[in-house]
Amino acid sequence: MKDFFKQGIPQRGYTFTEFNEKSRKYLERTVPETLDDKDKKWYDYKKINFARTGRILKKFKADEELAQLISSINTPQLWMVLTEDWCGDSAQNLPYLAKYAEMSDKIDMRILERDNNLEIMDQYLTNGKSRSIPKMVAFDETGNELFVWGPRPAEAQELRDSVIAEGKSGAEATTQLHLWYAKNNGKALTKEFKEILGNLTNG
Repeated sequence: MKDFFKQGIPQRGYTFTEFNEKSRKYLERTVPETLDDKDKKWYDYKKINFARTGRILKKFKADEELAQLISSINTPQLWMVLTEDWCGDSAQNLPYLAKYAEMSDKIDMRILERDNNLEIMDQYLTNGKSRSIPKMVAFDETGNELFVWGPRPAEAQELRDSVIAEGKSGAEATTQLHLWYAKNNGKALTKEFKEILGNLTNG
């Protein structure tokens, strides 16, 4: 069992509703005209991500096969998600993860802010070096790791890598990535979770 799990840190994380509400309250009380350039940039990221999350929640339709796999979970799981509300990939994936978790009363999804939990984040680096988010780790009730996912669907990662390999900027890669997300509508993520949960069930 991981020390942080034994200490109950993931268990005390935000629920998705609490995390989303925290973002809403920040946007509501912040006057963007009073921010310096750096903080205004983060404000803009949070604002567009809050809108992205809202659109996904409104359009979400459950995949029947995935719903059946999730409903077959018969022992408690804790889904720990490391993320931040300024993260574009999080806004495109976190609402789906929340909807998946809602399909079973055996799943408790809890969100930890990455920058306040770097000791945990550094145990789940992407390619052993990057603090990329969102990163989701599923645990059973005794703290054993069941699976790790993130920071984005493999198809999205391949797209980003190919754009960068062409010599284009990170900004262009991000633009292409969000266009992909808009067209994909969570299909790649759903496919990956059907494979993950299917293997977990069969294993």
